Amino acid sequence: MPGFFEELKNTGMTKFGKKIKKTFIGNARDLNDKQTFSRISLVVFFAWVGLGSDPLSSSCYGPEEIYKNLAGHTNLSLMVGFLTVLTIFIISTSYTQIIRLFPHGGGGYLVASRLISPMAGMVSGCALLIDYVLTISIYISSGADAIFSFLPASFLHFKIYFALAILLVLILLNLRGVKESVTILTPVFLVFLLSHLFLIFFTLTSHIPQMQEVTVKTGEEFSNTIGSLGIFGTLFLIMKAYSMGAGTYTGIEAVSNGIPNLREPRVKTAIKTMRLLAISLSFAVLGLIISYFIFDVRFEEGKTLNAILIGKMVAKWNPFIGEPFLLITLVSEAALLFVAAQTGFLDGPRVMANMGQDYWFPRRFTLLSDRLVSQNGILLMGMAAFLVIWFSKGLVSYLVVLYSINVFITFTLSQFGMVKHWFLSRKKEKKWLEKLLINGIGLMLTTLILVTVITIKFNEGGWITLIITGGLITVAIIIKQHYYKIGNEIVRIKRIMNSRIPDIIEQLKKKINSRMDEKLNGNATAVILVNGYSGIGLYSVFNLIDTFHQTYNNLIFIQVGIVDSGSFHNSTALENMKDKMELDLNKYCYLAKELGFQSECRLMVGTDVSEEVEKIVPEIISKYPDSIFVGGQLIFDGIYRITKMLHNFTIFSIQRRLYKLGITTIIIPISLSKVLKTNKI
Repeated sequence: MPGFFEELKNTGMTKFGKKIKKTFIGNARDLNDKQTFSRISLVVFFAWVGLGSDPLSSSCYGPEEIYKNLAGHTNLSLMVGFLTVLTIFIISTSYTQIIRLFPHGGGGYLVASRLISPMAGMVSGCALLIDYVLTISIYISSGADAIFSFLPASFLHFKIYFALAILLVLILLNLRGVKESVTILTPVFLVFLLSHLFLIFFTLTSHIPQMQEVTVKTGEEFSNTIGSLGIFGTLFLIMKAYSMGAGTYTGIEAVSNGIPNLREPRVKTAIKTMRLLAISLSFAVLGLIISYFIFDVRFEEGKTLNAILIGKMVAKWNPFIGEPFLLITLVSEAALLFVAAQTGFLDGPRVMANMGQDYWFPRRFTLLSDRLVSQNGILLMGMAAFLVIWFSKGLVSYLVVLYSINVFITFTLSQFGMVKHWFLSRKKEKKWLEKLLINGIGLMLTTLILVTVITIKFNEGGWITLIITGGLITVAIIIKQHYYKIGNEIVRIKRIMNSRIPDIIEQLKKKINSRMDEKLNGNATAVILVNGYSGIGLYSVFNLIDTFHQTYNNLIFIQVGIVDSGSFHNSTALENMKDKMELDLNKYCYLAKELGFQSECRLMVGTDVSEEVEKIVPEIISKYPDSIFVGGQLIFDGIYRITKMLHNFTIFSIQRRLYKLGITTIIIPISLSKVLKTNKI
């Protein structure tokens, strides 16, 4: 699935495509500049904005869900609030341990994959992806609802188009880069933070004299609740409200997933970000619940509890101050929901890339654009969110039923994996019991919430989420089986080719010696595109020499190193990649010289093989005008359109580019089944 702008460039609209790309996305980043990695990473504050906006925005609806499920027994809200804060710190502390154990990121997917099993990791990853698509859809739809609540009812039919326009803006911002998207949205985050800080501090400080009275009243109401519901009824109500307010915890895992986007030292940056996230979320949730209770906020049709709370707070203020504050606070809440959708775009593509590295998803999701973002992942997340918003008509009441189930599947698997790890490491880890207890308590809480949420939401539509997640799991298994089959065949080819290299070289030397009496063009050059020193590469080279040994004197080997999500850590990783490529290319050059050919090697590093090859063409053609380019392409069984999604077919893209330059490209088809059956060149 090439990106939209790459498709434009490959279909004859190069200048137009580049102009659009430069306008909306920006120029390519320079991989040779060692400062590039630092410039695009997030410091603690921006990481807090980008990754903390999701959980912090849950304060707009999490406390309200708690109040709603208390069925009028608002005195229990303080108890549920303290339980919620305790859970926030338990989950965030357990994810801090995950950050230390997995310093390169990966979150729930890698934890479950490495500590439980690859299959458990795949389930966790699929659950997270569905959750992130719903995160984007719900937050954009909720933000649109909030904005349109200020507008006349006649404007409502434009709401879904407005939501889709916001989605398009977020897609473009994320295609520009992680830091750019977060920086642009930072003012919204700050307005929300400052307005809600003032709201909570004003409520608490202005009611200090009444605190003793409130405490006594709370105790009396609590006794009355136990008297009417009984102890077990009261506990059930508390646990129901606690579990249904679980949306508050969504997004806590985002920091561990997004570590690759953070500034070095990444682990310290991630831990500081997690602390900021936990403190700010706890303060917002508990502060709002206490404020609801102090102001005796009651539900009103068509208004959120926050709107009612602010309305009560500013009722005695000067209208010239109170009304603007009310408007700014509510608009900031709506706008923050759009910022919170960022979490899906920041972490969804990262999870896809990790799953692509392990062959659960198409490998193309590991690729980066020239802006060093997971372009394919961003586009897929955007398209999926578009479909969800369009088919649901942006109805938050419908979407919220599907939400929060999947994130607790990931939470539970992560906590179980960590508990298993600390238990197995008890002989090596001095503080294993303390760490096991933290993750163990987290496991009990997340399991309790997961079971409760599934039970309550299942008949309301939660089953749809489970079916969609099951469908994605099935697709991932099919993709893995395909890659597993192809991988086994490639390993067999490599083994066959390595065992037959001496015999092949002898056969080719005899054929090549027969050309000595012939007069060949000294500049006839074959430029061979290789990807590592492998069985496939050797097969292509030997086939070319066997077929055209009487035509070419010079062989030039080219390899392009792809900077993808797996290698994109820092400039040191690039240097290691170049060293490995140079070693592989030298092996090819040695083989060519053994067979009597003049040979050279070229290596480049980039995000797009076709572009890098096109860049080096002028240099090669100026030195060797009589050149052709040669590359091998595996032939895969099955429908072409499906295999095209799983494999890159890069040589065809290179052929199109070189065709426009008037340069011949020879594609050597490689049938895996044929090679394995015949064992011939």
